[in-house]
Amino acid sequence: MSGGGGELPEGTVANLLEQETLKWVFVGGKGGVGKTTCSSILSILLARVRPSVLIISTDPAHNLSDAFQQRFTKSPTLVNGFTNLYAMEVDPNVEHEEIGGAEGMDSLVTELTNAIPGIDEAMSFAEMLKLVQTMDYSVIVFDTAPTGHTLRLLQFPSTLEKGLTKMMMLKNRFGGMLTQMTRLFGMGDEFGEDALLGKLEGMKEVIEQVNKQFKDPDLTTFVCVCIPEFLSLYETERLVQELTKFEIDTHNIIINQVLFDEEDSESKLLKARMKMQQKYLDQFYMLYDDFHITKLPLLPEEVTGVDSLKAFSGLFLKPYQPLTSRGNVEELVRRISTLRKQLKDAEDELERLNKG
Repeated sequence: MSGGGGELPEGTVANLLEQETLKWVFVGGKGGVGKTTCSSILSILLARVRPSVLIISTDPAHNLSDAFQQRFTKSPTLVNGFTNLYAMEVDPNVEHEEIGGAEGMDSLVTELTNAIPGIDEAMSFAEMLKLVQTMDYSVIVFDTAPTGHTLRLLQFPSTLEKGLTKMMMLKNRFGGMLTQMTRLFGMGDEFGEDALLGKLEGMKEVIEQVNKQFKDPDLTTFVCVCIPEFLSLYETERLVQELTKFEIDTHNIIINQVLFDEEDSESKLLKARMKMQQKYLDQFYMLYDDFHITKLPLLPEEVTGVDSLKAFSGLFLKPYQPLTSRGNVEELVRRISTLRKQLKDAEDELERLNKG
């Protein structure tokens, strides 16, 4: 995770745009840190250098429509103002309901999915990947749900494996009972145990193939989004450790909502928050000195709509410079003059109070 000193990697996401082999880009982190904004901007930047880009939201909250100010569904939709950027929103809690056909089959699938925790999301994810693989997108960006859900998503291959094993055990234990049940519900052989097992087996093959790609650093990377606070630092550390465990490449961290020491920040609260943030920023750089760490400023307004996203995207490729560090000599002279005048006024006021 951390290297042995030397020069820090560039603090931008340019490395992601330069890596032409990338097929899957996951964007994740704690809730409320700006994942959707970051994944939307990443997809916009990738659309500049790639023939076609698809951004998929797997977060049930679905903020993608809000970010682009355009309604998206579970089918890829062209984003307004683009010719090669598509977006879609997938709800893991709804998709698996469409796996069954008749009412009895739905209840049967529900019973099975309840017996194996996480299998419903795994099946839904497999169906989505099946769909995505039939489409010819150059790169796919995932705007994932908060960390816990994301880690579950990465465990899906093993969840499906467990599901298949459990179903095999049930088949061996109860023989043709499943087939009798389907007949009892008035369903044909297409809903029998072999059909169900075949469906799961097919999904397992798809997800194993994709899982193999996920573990290839040339094809897949994970971008961690966070803010400079304790809980977010802790969550990022947990996420990076889990990704390492799953052998998924990660070498980019985006730190959002950073307060910079701007020219006009006199507020004690802001100064205190800056000091607190600096403590965690130092820890980020210490823990992840071999990562590309991109710092983004806290803005006075929300970033919504294509124009706002495009305007903010510049900071992903060129580090933000606060006003104090980009002033010229004349500006510094002017500031010193202002400070001298403020000091003179304060001294006069003090003298007046002493005399009074």
